[in-house]
Amino acid sequence: MTETTPERRGPPFFELLGNVSLDFINTLDDRPSSEPKELLKNYYDLARFGEDAGILTAEQLDFFYERVHLMPDEAEEAMRRAINLREALYAIFSALMKKQPAPQLAMDRLNANLHDAALHSRLVQPKLVQAKSAESKMPQVEGRLEWRFDDLTSSFNAVLWPIARAAGDLLASPDLALVRACSSPTCQWLFLDTSKNHHRRWCSMKQCGNRAKVRRFYAKKKTA
Repeated sequence: MTETTPERRGPPFFELLGNVSLDFINTLDDRPSSEPKELLKNYYDLARFGEDAGILTAEQLDFFYERVHLMPDEAEEAMRRAINLREALYAIFSALMKKQPAPQLAMDRLNANLHDAALHSRLVQPKLVQAKSAESKMPQVEGRLEWRFDDLTSSFNAVLWPIARAAGDLLASPDLALVRACSSPTCQWLFLDTSKNHHRRWCSMKQCGNRAKVRRFYAKKKTA
């Protein structure tokens, strides 16, 4: 853990692709290469990912930035758990996308994180609103029940609770069939294909999609 606190604000972590658990997997960039790029070098990076992904508020991020150097052992342990969860998720999704059984060790790690998340989550009533009808004086509920986690500043592991929950929900839902790997051989980020025809090939048209178009253009030009 570095002794100097990095800049509180930086550029966005990266483009988010539809599910926080898949975004979390993608924090190891360039997986297919011989030198993958680690984007989570310390707990500061993990906390900043949490804010960019909508898990942590700006105030919660500030809290962790102030606490890391005060409790370095706890932060380091949380980082080890985060990396283990990330690689377990990658192993599970990769296996299921290939129609293969998920590795048991990876399943055990995910289930341990799901258990931890369940201990710190509960169903809560939606917001009460004033009745629109003049005949009814009773307040009405707005929307369905929702899951809410305990105070996310209560543990360095808290940022992992929504990630594990999102992964479990996706793995147990029909949307699992919409998980794709980017077609770029140098990328292969995972994303949720919510396109109309479910034929999306790239993690992002602004990045891998455009690069592929440029390569095809110059290949055709060279051939001509």
